[in-house]
Amino acid sequence: MLDFTSALYLGLRHGTSSLRPWTALTTGVPAALREPPESAQIAMALAALIGVERATMARSTLHAFWDLFTAFDNEPRAIFVDAGAYPIARWGTERTALSGVAVRAFGHHDPDALRARLRRAKVRERPWIVTDGYCTGCGRLAPLAEYGSIAREAGGRLIIDDTQALGILGEHMSAKPPYGSGGGGSLRATGTSGPHVLLAASLAKGFGAPLCVIGGAMAAIDRFEAASETRVHASPPSLADLHAAERALRINRESGDRLRRRLAALVARFRHALNRLGLTPGRSLFPVQRLAGITGQAAAALYRRLEQLGVRAVLRRPACASNQELAFVITAAHRSVQIDRLVRQVRVAYSRAA
Repeated sequence: MLDFTSALYLGLRHGTSSLRPWTALTTGVPAALREPPESAQIAMALAALIGVERATMARSTLHAFWDLFTAFDNEPRAIFVDAGAYPIARWGTERTALSGVAVRAFGHHDPDALRARLRRAKVRERPWIVTDGYCTGCGRLAPLAEYGSIAREAGGRLIIDDTQALGILGEHMSAKPPYGSGGGGSLRATGTSGPHVLLAASLAKGFGAPLCVIGGAMAAIDRFEAASETRVHASPPSLADLHAAERALRINRESGDRLRRRLAALVARFRHALNRLGLTPGRSLFPVQRLAGITGQAAAALYRRLEQLGVRAVLRRPACASNQELAFVITAAHRSVQIDRLVRQVRVAYSRAA
């Protein structure tokens, strides 16, 4: 089977033999009491990469967002969620809503809609604005600079789930290279920074390591660590996870930009071939590539035909879309011959539908 479902964008797979050895997966000690030295070292390296003052590690974004909104209970706030935000961040806001915090949605990637929502809400609390850094549904970076200005001017915070962008997008984004450099994520890509910014991102996609970083200002991360319930009651990242993150960061320093250039070339090859077939790819060069204009039952039928032809794709309905669509996730581990074979199978499957 040709598999275009894996989100290991840079193709990093951390086999046991590729990692520094460990004597046990876990110390059995909660992170609130003691963390292995690797955790602090990796957090420091990620803070520098992302562009924040300080960072800390968590088992997953679910652990991070479970705590992130409740860790600041002494800070009066109302939460405003971008309508296209990924579910895990929204789950965190729903937990906070149970304690009486107002949670409201606003139009996807629409700062004007956010301003109008703030005016209508007439809340006195500080606005916490929640968004993804990058949306794979519509293929766009969030308007983080504008969101951040709105939050800062009102004394609030900007909360970002940067799982998609971390490891892929970076500084100096342009046509060449399209992803920028460094892989620091959406803060680096948009030049967004400040003490009002808090970020959580899984390393499981771009870096292939199943753990999460939470980053922001020194005082905010100190407060998060002091108030976090999962750091007391849930397991911290295992030593295997930490060593995988350690290896991923080393590879990113040494050859990350080369891997991103390779990935961009494979995506461009796929898009060019689709255009030659008369099919329209989405607007973005991000590795999650969708077929524009083929939605609903047509997308589901094409998905089934491709599966019969030996191609695994993704049938999805992003929060910002009105219908299901077909997407292909391209990674730096794919080869040009696999991209060409994929396009041939798409042509066969599409011609059967015509």
